[in-house]
Amino acid sequence: MVLSEDQVGSFFLWDIENEKIVFEGIAEKSDAKTLSGKSAWKLDFSDFSTTGNYEIGIPEIGKSYPFAIHSQVYEELGKASLKAFYFQRASTDLPEEFAGIWARKAGHPDDQVAIHPSAASDLRPEGTILSAPKGWYDAGDYNKYIVNSGITMGTLMSLYEVYPNYFAEQNLSIPESGNAVPDILDEVLWNLEWMLTMQDPADGGVYHKLTTARFEGMVEPHKAVNQRYFVSKGTAATLDFAAVMAQAARIFKPFSPEGAVVYLKAAEKAWNWAIQNPEVYYRQNDLNKTFKPEVLTGAYGDQNLTDEWIWAASELYIVTQNLEYWDILASANQDYQLPSWSQVKWMGYYSLLRNEDSLDQIPREWLSMLKVNLIAAADSYHQAGLSQAYSSPMGGNPKDFIWGSNAVASNQGILLLEAYRLSGKTDYLQSAKSNLDYILGRNATGFSYVTGFGRKTPMHPHHRLAISRPDLPALPGFLVGGPNPSQQDNCDYPSDVPDESFTDLDCSYASNEIAINWNAPFAFF
Repeated sequence: MVLSEDQVGSFFLWDIENEKIVFEGIAEKSDAKTLSGKSAWKLDFSDFSTTGNYEIGIPEIGKSYPFAIHSQVYEELGKASLKAFYFQRASTDLPEEFAGIWARKAGHPDDQVAIHPSAASDLRPEGTILSAPKGWYDAGDYNKYIVNSGITMGTLMSLYEVYPNYFAEQNLSIPESGNAVPDILDEVLWNLEWMLTMQDPADGGVYHKLTTARFEGMVEPHKAVNQRYFVSKGTAATLDFAAVMAQAARIFKPFSPEGAVVYLKAAEKAWNWAIQNPEVYYRQNDLNKTFKPEVLTGAYGDQNLTDEWIWAASELYIVTQNLEYWDILASANQDYQLPSWSQVKWMGYYSLLRNEDSLDQIPREWLSMLKVNLIAAADSYHQAGLSQAYSSPMGGNPKDFIWGSNAVASNQGILLLEAYRLSGKTDYLQSAKSNLDYILGRNATGFSYVTGFGRKTPMHPHHRLAISRPDLPALPGFLVGGPNPSQQDNCDYPSDVPDESFTDLDCSYASNEIAINWNAPFAFF
């Protein structure tokens, strides 16, 4: 535990059930100050591990929220972080049996989606009506975006690939629970089947997004009925699609060999389209000058596609061993870059390292350089955490606090877990846990940034599913974006300090929205 106070002396651990003090200690002043210039005091009781429910008491200051110590303390949190994707499902009722008090009617059957003029072709002219059901709502809005689905799907399938035995036993209480497929993969399938509908079968190109022209109001999904469109094919979307489908061919082959064939064919067809169309960038403002209706929803415009080529080539190479894909990788930059929706290079490199035993044609020295760069990056984050006031790698650089800063913390956590997997060095595991502690409340705001978990947790996220039903608590298991000093939404923030720039208001899409590409890395680590 960390407190930012002028002076903290002794503290004790109070056993709530047995009403007695079970541990006493002295707070240690951190050498580092917080980003707002406050002193930080560390209350270390890591030597105490007896199962139970406790509070920390500090004479003349007060006591902490109650908390538990036990071996499976994160189990329900982990399930909720994945069950959140079920709550985001489009095109289906969510019955009380599975959704509890958040049961709702189906929204967006997406069986009457029109080809936007930006996406028109000879075989699919403007206004052509097609069906593209299922998928997840991307964030606090009701649209579905291929680029952001890309990193989300890659992260979740990687999570399964690393821990298959754990997920073989996990029950998320979704409609598919109990079948022959692990629940995490059943949930992935809901979005995968939608993604397949976003590929034009005539040429293999993939539409950038399925969306209304403008964001819907704060209404329940079945009341959000404006026309939806397939918008503009693009190289980024097509390569992300290729990477996801190639990875799916590998992950789902034991459960559906026939499906794996379909996924791989879709990936190869997308790759071929990208080869023929290597620089079709999604530039929404430019499209709106030419095509009507104007589209004003999330752009996910990426103007550097080097990383998408690397990710797609990596996943296709793992499955096919075709040296065409290795040719892309052989001269690729191997420097470490933290993954995000617009930077997916290391999504491919992580997959290569996880599957290195089957990659006989790749030079060992090339794979060794990937490992060296990964470990060096993990060392940097670990060292940053040691010198931070809140004892976590997150915030080692104030630039960590961007739109979706909690996804930065989560992806740092994945890096550290990968370094632990490769090296066995427990320092990396502890640093990953420190970033989890950051997300759950050991931070400058004191918020647990996960809805439904913790005593001080977001109650008013920017999330149409929540805002449209104010009589209910926020849906549980969603990671909100986190501190963002840019404050693009112009809501009322309590502070401009980077790690304090968070507000629990539903107007705050810049700090308090939810998004699938944030929940996926959080579920991973």
